[in-house]
Amino acid sequence: MLEALTNKEKWNEYWRSLKFSLYCMTHPIDGYWDLTHEKRGTMAAANTILFLTVLIRLLKLRFTSFIFIQVYWEELNIFLYIASILFPLALWVVGNWGLTTLFDGKGRLGQVYMATCYALVPYPLIQFPLMIFSNFVTVDEAEFYAVLSAISLIYAACLILFAMGQIHEFSFGKTLLFTVFSLFAMLVMVFILMLFFSMISQGVAYFISLGKELLFRM
Repeated sequence: MLEALTNKEKWNEYWRSLKFSLYCMTHPIDGYWDLTHEKRGTMAAANTILFLTVLIRLLKLRFTSFIFIQVYWEELNIFLYIASILFPLALWVVGNWGLTTLFDGKGRLGQVYMATCYALVPYPLIQFPLMIFSNFVTVDEAEFYAVLSAISLIYAACLILFAMGQIHEFSFGKTLLFTVFSLFAMLVMVFILMLFFSMISQGVAYFISLGKELLFRM
């Protein structure tokens, strides 16, 4: 473990792969092809980008001006808030990989995850300075903040499209189609999970009531 942490070559590879995310951001077609096919991306860099994205989301709650975000801290569960970010990401990765695998998609599960994380780069890069900027603008300038915030989301969504097209080797039309199908698959998985947990909770409730009835009769 200590050897891995002090391995200079590993750290250099990590920083190169993290820096490569900026190239993917500005050259998405070539960048996402090289990311997976030329193995210029790493899971460590992908996890770092995801961590920074989640961190910025949390920092925005605390440091964004109340003009733009109103947070009721007594009602906020940080763990559920983080889960609300990671859970849709997991559904997207599994749903996209599962569907594309059935239709000759070339991307593996890890590649879908890595490319999706790399596509999130615009969010922390734009939202961090925007978070600071929010404390120096007035209500009249709120539209400027809203436009830049929307750009960070739209930019990331466009990069995800390019990323999926390159790693699965799909045309743009096919990529767009499978993106819609993947979103639908996410809804199906949510429904199945809700149904599963509902059945589990009903089963648990039944056995609890049965146990209480037995105790009462004894």
